[in-house]
Amino acid sequence: MTDEFMGPPWQMDWRLDALAVRDALPEHVRKMVDEVRAELVTAKDPYFRGVEADTGLPDGMAVEPALSSQPKGARLFLFGHGNGWLTYTFVSRAEDPQIIVEQVFWL
Repeated sequence: MTDEFMGPPWQMDWRLDALAVRDALPEHVRKMVDEVRAELVTAKDPYFRGVEADTGLPDGMAVEPALSSQPKGARLFLFGHGNGWLTYTFVSRAEDPQIIVEQVFWL
């Protein structure tokens, strides 16, 4: 165990079905998903907590809780002006914290 602060860049893991969906998307959408990934792994707080915490995201991207009743639960990372989203959780354990992508969807 380390005494140092674990921070960005975060590790990211994908559920196999989410990765398969990502790989099957058109190239321009995969590039958007890659941009989302870059934003997540470099975010100071992958949960984007607080009022307007996601204002620094590029145009067309936003983050919100999947369920407002579970503020520490899954998050929706909207991209493509809401035409797509990625559902993820952040496991903030002391060793090896990581982001887990559970679902990718594109309209």
